[in-house]
Amino acid sequence: MMDYRIALAEDNSVNRNTFLQKVHSLQHIELAFVAANGNECLEHLKGIPHHKLPHVVFMDLEMPGMNGIDTIRLAKPMHQQIHFIVLTVFDDDEKVFEAIRAGASGYLLKHEPAVILQEAIINVIEYGGAPMSPAIARKTLQLMSRASVNFNEEKNSVPEIITSREEEVLRYMVNGWDAKRIASVLNISVMTVRKHIANIYDKLHVQSRAEIIHIAHQNKWFRH
Repeated sequence: MMDYRIALAEDNSVNRNTFLQKVHSLQHIELAFVAANGNECLEHLKGIPHHKLPHVVFMDLEMPGMNGIDTIRLAKPMHQQIHFIVLTVFDDDEKVFEAIRAGASGYLLKHEPAVILQEAIINVIEYGGAPMSPAIARKTLQLMSRASVNFNEEKNSVPEIITSREEEVLRYMVNGWDAKRIASVLNISVMTVRKHIANIYDKLHVQSRAEIIHIAHQNKWFRH
């Protein structure tokens, strides 16, 4: 049996310790890293060599700075090989679909025992499954049977950490505009535009315009 690398993003220290205790009781599970929030998770993923990246990242939803859904939304286009499994206390209807649209492969309640975590890891890696706690699976099926929205065509929201002005700049960047042209249309200085761009790079944990365009298109941020 192969060893599976996993990671955890969770801001609550009690929940982190509980999760780690469960994981340490399992065989063939290697912990790649533990992050206290979404920003830390993205920094870890950016700094780890490709062959050391986790196979699965367990992701809390409500975290300070950057929430779990936005973290998945930013990380998944750059790390298609990683499976993100949400860990949550509540089987919230809206969050389930948001997480799935962001790129989550599974959705589990935090109280699940270690054996369920292990089964979820194997399921998603070996079989391309979508592990869900039974309560969440039932609710998801009920919602899907009533849904009339085509989620493949629906536009996703830009992450909450991006300000309204930064979103304006981001939209023009994705459309190929340079800083001088953006400054002209927004009636601000080129230096101010470049500052906004630097902030966007920092908040989205990217290093190039190409990465930003890729993430924006993957998430359909500005689809009309």
